Amino acid sequence: MEGQGKADNDNDKSTSSSTLHQWSQWQLLDSVLPTGGFAHSFGLEAAMQARIVSTTEDLRVYVIHVLENTASLLLPFVYAATKSPDAETWYKLDKMLDATLTNEVGRKASVAQGSALMRVAASVFSEVPSLKMMRISALGSGFVAFHHAPVFGLVCGLVGFDAKTTQKAYLFVTMRDVISAATRLNLVGPLGAAVLQHQIAGIAEDLVTKWMNRDVEEACQTCPLLDTVQGCHGYLFSRLFCS
Repeated sequence: MEGQGKADNDNDKSTSSSTLHQWSQWQLLDSVLPTGGFAHSFGLEAAMQARIVSTTEDLRVYVIHVLENTASLLLPFVYAATKSPDAETWYKLDKMLDATLTNEVGRKASVAQGSALMRVAASVFSEVPSLKMMRISALGSGFVAFHHAPVFGLVCGLVGFDAKTTQKAYLFVTMRDVISAATRLNLVGPLGAAVLQHQIAGIAEDLVTKWMNRDVEEACQTCPLLDTVQGCHGYLFSRLFCS
């Protein structure tokens, strides 16, 4: 009876730990988490002022192109960091991505979001002490840029996401943030934004299937026009977003 009671106790602890991990995973994807994603439009504001995006259909096409660009260029870094969520791999991926990103606006946005995510994750997810230690070590080294994609993969790997779910999650938060930016730019209303997100979900799933589990050496741009447009953001006379 004593042995049975101990086994039940261990099972309860295991279940409790698993449940806590689920809450952490949900919180990581919550828009309330202050990671700064809503300060960026992924070039949408510049595209709108350049008259590239002016209708709901334009917006739909733009979001799909953003998702494909994100999947082809950044999912390999997310995947690699999730597979090996350790400091050495993270430093290497961060350095590679810093050399890969071609426009200054996109690079600064990636660093700003990644720095914010790492700071928040190190403070919030106290059950993963290695996050705080890696952040302190990286800040002390002075050569880690904190790009968003590797940080996202690292954090997801440490809080228990598998590689497939992590890559889907990265594309989801990208889609969520760019559609949220469209709402604040008055390109679409809140209800229309929700409908648009639901309509694009199937396409996002296809893009994840197409680009998931690739090596970082395969990372590429599929729509370079978006990169060019985003690079023009810094020249806008008036702007609401940082990028």
